[in-house]
Amino acid sequence: MHNVSNPLQACNDIFFRPNGVFRAVAEKDNWSWFPFFIVIVLAIVPTYFYLNFVDFSWYADQIMHSQYGDLSPVEQEQFRQNMTLNSAMIFGLSATVIGFIAINALVAVYLNLATKADKDNLHGFTDWYGFTWWAAMPTVINSLIAMFLILLADDHQLYPSVLAPLSAAYVFGMDMGSSWYGFAQSFRLDNIWGIYLTVVGIKQWTSFTTKKATIIGVAPYVIIWSVWIIIVIS
Repeated sequence: MHNVSNPLQACNDIFFRPNGVFRAVAEKDNWSWFPFFIVIVLAIVPTYFYLNFVDFSWYADQIMHSQYGDLSPVEQEQFRQNMTLNSAMIFGLSATVIGFIAINALVAVYLNLATKADKDNLHGFTDWYGFTWWAAMPTVINSLIAMFLILLADDHQLYPSVLAPLSAAYVFGMDMGSSWYGFAQSFRLDNIWGIYLTVVGIKQWTSFTTKKATIIGVAPYVIIWSVWIIIVIS
């Protein structure tokens, strides 16, 4: 049996031997602070790099045309004036942090409720909340690749999809104005990897069968992506 003796080892092994990590985390307190800080820091650094690198006037135009193209010329001009590098930086960094914290909290609520059927499961909301940060560790790979691509870029007119290089939007070079852009940006290899880790973790923390753990781990994403597709094509 694979033994994990410390949180730093766990942060490495979560990518290669997650079963042992989730077994260890189930018995250890405060280990989840390590992936929390790693995920948060490496999520905001690419955004910081990107906004300091990109041609900001060009970037603002891309955002305006893709999201606010139906505004009047006067409103568009007001948008340009209000969208500064500092405001974009504050919004981008704070939205990333708050978004991660809020989404993981919702996932933890869901996992806490979904696993109540297991009478032997003694894990509460805070345990599952810590769990979500381990399942989010694949986003670190996405962030590292994003930083690498930004640092290597020569053209300052760089689309924001570079922040999600493992997404379908980046792989297929989708235009920001496409109705499929948001969905494609969310359909990422690291998200699928995170779903896999969630299933592995549920299996380790409960007495559920692999089939039931898979259904619990996959269901929210299938529902969200299915509804998203229906909205786009309707």
